[in-house]
Amino acid sequence: MAVRKIIEINEEKCDGCGLCVPNCAEGAIQIIDGKAKLVSDIYCDGLGACLGHCPQDALKIIEREAPDFDEEAVEELLKQQGKSLPQPQPHHHHHGGGCPGSRAMKFDEENADAEAVVSSGDIEIKIKSQLKQWPVQLKLVPVNAPYFENADLLVTADCVPFAYPNYHLDLLKGKAVVVGCPKLDDIEFYTEKLTQIIALNHIKSITVAYMEVPCCQGIVRAVDVAVAQANKNIKVNKVQIGLQGKKL
Repeated sequence: MAVRKIIEINEEKCDGCGLCVPNCAEGAIQIIDGKAKLVSDIYCDGLGACLGHCPQDALKIIEREAPDFDEEAVEELLKQQGKSLPQPQPHHHHHGGGCPGSRAMKFDEENADAEAVVSSGDIEIKIKSQLKQWPVQLKLVPVNAPYFENADLLVTADCVPFAYPNYHLDLLKGKAVVVGCPKLDDIEFYTEKLTQIIALNHIKSITVAYMEVPCCQGIVRAVDVAVAQANKNIKVNKVQIGLQGKKL
């Protein structure tokens, strides 16, 4: 038995909604007596795929002494539940083939055509788009796209640009960006993809921008795990945005 990462469930916060149960691929969480419970330590891999699905923010990853994760035991448990471990999805890398909308492109933001005009009395201020690349969706970006090399990386929950009015100048400017929703998408896939991006490229810094709602913590966790799994010493700057657009 050794100290490792493992899920902790705050029973006072848990309302027994059960949203975490189907999002634990290993079947380690079950609703017992109206509360989410970790069935056994050996079923929890500590990656935290369930975190972004708890509306009460009752789940977190801690480090404590626990028996090793047992994949064979998990397979037996899932067999009893009539389930199986999900198979890894193939990765689709777009470098010009396939959908043209997924082709990796790098822009010079200084020459951006798109601009917004902000007027104050007789003074007009033109603000250019700060987007340096295409695509931006984490599901679509190639892990070795040229815009990731020597980049400051911005990982953004996809509601942030809608809520935060100064997104382009304060967060996006000068950075490569990936966008995703930890509530609606596969957080385990996000973690794996981010791990590859960080491992295969020289990333100078990472900023993760997320909303104040509990489900958005999933994308923060995905970044933390990815940095650890890539074995890179990169400080993660975490920026939380309120529902009405204020930086918290």
